[in-house]
Amino acid sequence: MIRSIQMTAPGGAEVLRHALIDLPAPGAGEIRLRHEAAGVNFVDIYHRTGLYPLPSYPATLGVEGAGVVEAVGPGVEGLAVGDRVAWAGLPAGGYADARLLAADRAVRLPEGVEPVTAASLMLRGITVHMLLNRVCPVGPGSTILVHAAAGGLGLLLTQWAKSLGATVIGTVGSAAKAETARAHGLDHAILYQEEDFVAAVRDLTGGRGADVAVDGIGGDTLRRTFDAVRLFGTVASVGQAGGPVSPIELSELGPRRSLCLARPSVFGYMSDLAAYRVAAEEVLSRVANGLSAGPVTCLPLDAAAEAHRALEGRGTSGALVLMPN
Repeated sequence: MIRSIQMTAPGGAEVLRHALIDLPAPGAGEIRLRHEAAGVNFVDIYHRTGLYPLPSYPATLGVEGAGVVEAVGPGVEGLAVGDRVAWAGLPAGGYADARLLAADRAVRLPEGVEPVTAASLMLRGITVHMLLNRVCPVGPGSTILVHAAAGGLGLLLTQWAKSLGATVIGTVGSAAKAETARAHGLDHAILYQEEDFVAAVRDLTGGRGADVAVDGIGGDTLRRTFDAVRLFGTVASVGQAGGPVSPIELSELGPRRSLCLARPSVFGYMSDLAAYRVAAEEVLSRVANGLSAGPVTCLPLDAAAEAHRALEGRGTSGALVLMPN
């Protein structure tokens, strides 16, 4: 028997309940992975509330994790019992002591990269890879606006964009979060509760606007972001932590603003196995060379509901990780 945090229907954090379940031996092409850490992400909240419906119930949440291979099924090559690996993507199953996983989704951990570190940033790291390689590439001379720059995604975006030569402007909710973001390379912090971020971005860019903006807040923040980006710039909407986005008329993008609006899915990106493995391996390579998830808060597996409440309340910076052991 293993412990699993399960839900039998969508709802608030209280639907996340401890359960003991049997986990069978791995089938063909599968491994049994003993989790040492599992990441907590805003998409888990979307799954829990039903915004992004799960295929069936009872369901175990969690879309990234890391640990040790306990068993391998028939036909699995290149992995052995005792190997340290990480994974990200669907089907969910991270909030558990162990899970069955398709072997081709398991990526070996480089020497020196600990499971907690990997589980804190696999999904976000692959999201950054998607954004900066596929959706809105940046380089020397580029300026990128990152909302929630002290959050898990924001800190990774900042470091990665800086490594490519970009200037990074970020919005944050407090002076403490501004310091966290600056410590990870942020060039300019905007306290959005104290100043108009659109005016601040325009001022910092000499009136031109950012070349690229990444918004995981949603609500009215996305629309306001349109005015913080230059003509023919790109806005990537990657979440709605601040509330849903109402329908957007095509005329809001142009011709006056002449913007490109992207709504990319990291799960769509990872559905291409080759793209997934390239991205995951680059993420872990960058981690081995200093890419940081920022502050990591570790909670016991049974505290999954507490983790969700903290994330929903925007009372965190960096990453949240559940520890099965």
